[in-house]
Amino acid sequence: MKEKQRIRVSGIIPMEDGIALMHRKDVIKRPEMPEYYTIPGGGLEDGETYEEGTIREIREEFGIEVEIVRKLYELKSEKFNQLEIFYLCKYIEGEFGTGTGPEFSGNPKYIDSGKYIPEIVKREDIKNIPLMPPEIKEKIIEDLEKNKF
Repeated sequence: MKEKQRIRVSGIIPMEDGIALMHRKDVIKRPEMPEYYTIPGGGLEDGETYEEGTIREIREEFGIEVEIVRKLYELKSEKFNQLEIFYLCKYIEGEFGTGTGPEFSGNPKYIDSGKYIPEIVKREDIKNIPLMPPEIKEKIIEDLEKNKF
């Protein structure tokens, strides 16, 4: 029997003159890529809608409240049996960088995951950073050039 597809939700949040991203450093479990950036997000909890999961994940990771504007992209991964949905989000309130999610808890389960550092990366610098996944980085750069967000 085929395992149920995992759903991951992520939020692209324009803030100030950039985009809010999670800078990952000293990642032990990925020796080929110990440092990179990701779009905030994660898996759904029981009973959550995609939008509710996105809002919760951003609150946990960044300590801010956002509103979903619209769905931007979908990325299917056969390798991970996963569908990732990316939403454009609007910053509403809160102090950026005050997230209290499990990745900040000191839980030994996260030791190999390295440091999680919330950052706002300037629009013009996005093309110069290792942003994962690369397929979405390309779409973001293209949409930034067209001033879509």
